[in-house]
Formats: sequence, structure tokens, C-alpha cells
Amino acid sequence: MRILYLQTFPFYGSGSGTYARYLAEEVAKHHTVGMVAPDDRPLKRVQLFPLKMALKVAFTGHPEWPDCKLYTQLSNLELIRLYEGFLNCVVDAVEKFQPNIIHVHHAFPLSWVARVIKSTYLIPYIITIHGSELPTAQKDKRYLALTGDVLRRAKRIVPNSFWTKEWMFNIFGDDFRQAVRVIPGGVDIKKFNPDLPTKDIDIKYNFKGKRIVLFAGKLTAYKGVKYLIKAARKINDAEIVILGEGPERPALEQRTKDYGLTNVHFIGHLGNSDELNKFYKRASVFVAPSVWDEPLGLVILEAMASRTPVVVTRKGGIPLAVKDGVNGYFVRPRNASEIAEKVNLLLSNDEKRQKMADNARRIAVEKFSWEMIAHRFILMYERFAYYPKNQNHKK
Repeated sequence: MRILYLQTFPFYGSGSGTYARYLAEEVAKHHTVGMVAPDDRPLKRVQLFPLKMALKVAFTGHPEWPDCKLYTQLSNLELIRLYEGFLNCVVDAVEKFQPNIIHVHHAFPLSWVARVIKSTYLIPYIITIHGSELPTAQKDKRYLALTGDVLRRAKRIVPNSFWTKEWMFNIFGDDFRQAVRVIPGGVDIKKFNPDLPTKDIDIKYNFKGKRIVLFAGKLTAYKGVKYLIKAARKINDAEIVILGEGPERPALEQRTKDYGLTNVHFIGHLGNSDELNKFYKRASVFVAPSVWDEPLGLVILEAMASRTPVVVTRKGGIPLAVKDGVNGYFVRPRNASEIAEKVNLLLSNDEKRQKMADNARRIAVEKFSWEMIAHRFILMYERFAYYPKNQNHKK
């Protein structure tokens, strides 16, 4: 079976890029896999096809595209030109790769191309709804009509959480409900593991003997990092490490300066280096203070797999992975006092922290390994794959 993935973002720097990368590599252990993407960094056993973009554009920003536009900012002509480029690239890939099924990441805009491919080549498609695209559809009506038609004609629609599913229904309606199956993102339990050596980052960043409270992700208002910085004033004897880039960084750095904090460190975006993995392992607590309905939060799974307990807001799909008092704690959004309270609770009780850390790793292994997630998708591909009698798709 030949599976072609369509992805509109780079393989690193965002949740959907990470998701697309790991899923493709895992599925490629069992079937022939290709991917159309704006990234030429190699993936194991995956044939890459270029996605040429008239301009860099994202839903909420992207750390590897710091000057990109947002989809809500595109002019009508820019949107048409972008679609034309997408269509040409995907058609070229389909002609060369001859897939039996297409798997599209995000509800739009590459799904619009998949709809055209299905009409002409008869190749079915499924769509993963990551959630980051949904605020754009809420704000900009240009993305509603075509995407609604795409969803109605998909073989399967796969939100990454039950919250994302209901959010999608709220925007596009639910007359395609029968095609929906929730499958969460996964985590590489071998890469993100509790056995990594971390001495080198202690030396590089002068963290030897210090406890670390970690955030990793895009620095946007949605992520609520300013509340972690506010909480830092009350977090006892720990260094607050912030990994990532984004439009909020200057304001966050200014806030840190205004508070007179010396225990907050902005490391930046680490890309595909193994320092990120080591920071997960090195941290005593991982904090995700999101103020929006986070579809799932792959960074939370990565921290859990590294045997690090988490302090998170009860937003969106996060409760799918986090159980309060078991592998972490929930805090109310926009509440710096609760963040400080729960972080201090973990930092002050080694026995409780270690128990939660063990539970975090166990839950990641049992429920969120990419091997398990990929198997569920493979069953889906096998059910709906199309095998034409010849390459022209004629009987």
C-alpha cells in the first residue's frame, strides 16, 4: 500500500510538523510512504516531494518562519496563488508516487487539493484535524465553504482529541459525524526517555545543582507563558527555563525585566537538536499554562515520556493525557498563584514528584506510543485504499 501525506508546515517547530514526521516514519516501517511538504530534511524511509509556496503562511505563526503571514492576513489573490502552487505540487507528487490513499494534515487548505484529486484520480483521502487551524476558520469565512465540502467527502476525519472534535462540529456542523474517529497524537518513547545524560546542558547553561521548571512551545499569547513568568516570583529555589520562539518573546522578556527576575531564562527554539529531549529529562516539573483550548499538546506527551510530571491548564484535549494528582496537576487558566502553588508542591515533595514522574512515563508508554497510534491509522488506510486497474484510473 502507498500512502501520501500532505503537510503544509516544516517537520520541526510545531505540533503538527512533529506529528506528521513521526507518523510517516512509523507507518513507513510497514508500507510505502511519501510526503508533500515545504521541507527537504530527510525522513526515514519516506519519499519527499516539495511543496512550493508563493509565500510563507501559518495559522498562529511558526518559529522557523518568523516573518510569515497568517492565513487570516492573506489577500484573496494571495490565497488563490497559494492554492495554485499547492495544486501543482500535489498533482506532480500523485503522478510520480501513485498513492492508494492520501492523508491530509489540517482541515485546510491542502484538503481542498485532496478533494480535487479524489474527483479526478478517484484516490480517497482522510484528514487529521490538529486544532490549530480552527481559530482561523472561526475568524475568516473564506475557509468555511470549501472546507465543509471537503469534510463531507472525506473517508475519515480524525481530530486529535474529543475537544477538537466538538470544536470542529461547532464550526463546520456535524453532518459528517459518522466519518469521525478521534486518534490522539503520539510520542517517541525511545527518543524522549528518562535515561538521557544531561551533564552537558548543565555545563553549557550553568544549571548544575539547580532545579528546573520547564516550558517548551511557541511563544504566542495562546500559550499563557506570561502567567508562568508571573508565577516565577513565588516559585521556590528553581530556574524557569523557556524554550521556543514567537511574537510574544519581546513582551515576555520585558515582563521578566520589569519583575526584576533573575531565575527566568529564554533559551530560544532548539529545532531538531537533542537538547530539547535533555531539557525534558532534566526538568523537575513541566508547565503548560495555555489559555486557549489546546487541541492536545504534544510537548506535554514528550515531557511525560521523559518521566517529568506536568502542571497544566484544563483546556481542550489536555485532560486526555493528564490525570490530576496522578501524573500532574491542573491549574485554572490565567492563574499565576495556582501555578506557583502546584509547582512548589512538587518541588517540595520528592516522593510525590517521583511517583507522578513514574506515572507520567507509564501513561505515555501505554497510551501514546507512535507504534500504537500508527497501527490505528494503518487499519484505516487498509480499509479505504484504492487500487486502480491501471495508472490512468480507467476500468
